[in-house]
Amino acid sequence: MIIGIPKEIKTHEYRVGLTPTGAEILINAGHQIIVQSQAGEAIGFTDQKYQQVGVVIVSSAEEIFDQAQMIVKVKEPQPIECKLLKKGQVLFTYLHLAPDPHQTQLLIDSNAICIAYETITDDFGALPLLKPMSEVAGRMSIQSGAHHLEKTQGGSGVLLSGATGVDPAQILILGGGIVGMNAAEVALGMGADVTILNRSVSERLVEFQKKHSSQLSIDLSSQANINQHLTNADLVVGAVLVTGAQAPKLISKKMLGLMKKGSVLVDVSIDQGGCFETSKPTAHNNPTYVVDGITHYCVGNMPSAVAQTATLALTNATLPYIVEIANKGYQKAMLDDQNLMNGLNVHQGKITHQAVANDLDYTYYPAVDLL
Repeated sequence: MIIGIPKEIKTHEYRVGLTPTGAEILINAGHQIIVQSQAGEAIGFTDQKYQQVGVVIVSSAEEIFDQAQMIVKVKEPQPIECKLLKKGQVLFTYLHLAPDPHQTQLLIDSNAICIAYETITDDFGALPLLKPMSEVAGRMSIQSGAHHLEKTQGGSGVLLSGATGVDPAQILILGGGIVGMNAAEVALGMGADVTILNRSVSERLVEFQKKHSSQLSIDLSSQANINQHLTNADLVVGAVLVTGAQAPKLISKKMLGLMKKGSVLVDVSIDQGGCFETSKPTAHNNPTYVVDGITHYCVGNMPSAVAQTATLALTNATLPYIVEIANKGYQKAMLDDQNLMNGLNVHQGKITHQAVANDLDYTYYPAVDLL
């Protein structure tokens, strides 16, 4: 199979869809890899490193989309990329379609085969291709939130760890999944007091609390509990996820009035539409805005700020699936693996993920019927 890796064009996106090592593994398995020139340059994956393992370097995205049978990316295709897709071509990347009707329609119009990293499952119902970027984004949410709490950034001037005789910051994390647990780990390591609100108190959360009992509290996510904790929170991390669907809005604009001025909201759920009513996507070059005295950080590609680490982690997760699709073809690969089939979101003009169809009011077509 000819596999193409275009350079990412989303604002301040420095990740690349495949590392040179990943490319080498695919080439050794008999596949051809074409990479757009300078696709990985920003993070040290030079054209020369790709060429050393047998990759063909081409100069433009148009050449990639014209020649490749499968396109492997990181972020959702931008409109200009959607229009380059061809009928029957496989696109393998993060899509996050539910909050993005424009991209969805463009992918329908392309008649391509669009497989979303974020809806592929494993045998336990977890999301293995979302996990590495969720880990990174969770850890970064505290790093970014702490920075924007600084007075010079317009924040309240609170240090997460506090100081001798001064209480530490209060951090509220909405969601106890991969993002929330990683955010809590970093926040606790920095000396903050942390509260996690989750729909259920799982065994994993109980064990986590035992490790950090002096600084960590865990409770059920309810409107009353959110309201109560908002009044003291210096930093709130939105870390909720409904697979494939738009994130629920847990904090309304009115509820911002409960918070202290200069506090910070970090919405890691922004790729799925955000879990705060006042959230809107931002980019690394202008990451925040203020609503009613509360700073909002809603960068949709947070891990690109640590793009080398993120790219290595992502390729580690995606490569086995890329190999499977390349070796077998997408149809047999999916028919052999229900978990991979769950990643199919659009198949030649039809929506094949129930949550996307529901949220965007399209007819749902079960993937197995089309394969």
